[in-house]
Amino acid sequence: MRRVVILGRGGAGKSTFARRLGDVTKLPVIELDALFWEPDLTATAPDRWAARQQELVRRDAWILDGDLGPYDSALDVRLRAADTIVVLDFSFPRCAWRAIRRGRERADFWHWVWAYRRRSLPRITQAITAYAPHADTHLLRNPRAVRRFLAGLSEDDQAPNRL
Repeated sequence: MRRVVILGRGGAGKSTFARRLGDVTKLPVIELDALFWEPDLTATAPDRWAARQQELVRRDAWILDGDLGPYDSALDVRLRAADTIVVLDFSFPRCAWRAIRRGRERADFWHWVWAYRRRSLPRITQAITAYAPHADTHLLRNPRAVRRFLAGLSEDDQAPNRL
C-alpha cells in the first residue's frame, strides 16, 4: 500500500479516515478539496485539474483524499496510479448528519450527497473496473468496517471487505 485513493459521498469521513490511514501507514495525505476549489468555491478548470492530478500521482507514495463527484474530470488519472482504493459507502442519513454538523453547504453538494448511490457510486465502480483492475479495492460501509480495516493494517496488513 503506497498509493491510496479514498472516495465516498460528502460527509462520509474521507478526510478523517485519510488522516488515520496516514498515521498507520506513514504515507503523506493530500486533501484534494483544498487543491480543487478556488477561494470563491469555483471549480478548477478540467484541463488544469487533469494536469494537477498528473503532477500528484508522479510522487512515490501518497493518500489522495477526495471525491469531487460530478466535478471530477480526472478520476481516471488517480485510479490508474493507485495500488489501493478505499470507497466509504456510508448511508445518506449518517453523511447528511455529519455534513450538517460541519457547516453550510451549497445546493449542488446536497444533490450529490442525496444521489450518490444512484449516480456517483455506479460511475466510480465502472471507473475502477476500467482504470484500476490492478488495485486492491475495499468497500467500507460503516464506521465499524473502517475501524476493522485500520486495525487490520496495524496488526498484520490485512483488510476486510474487498470489492
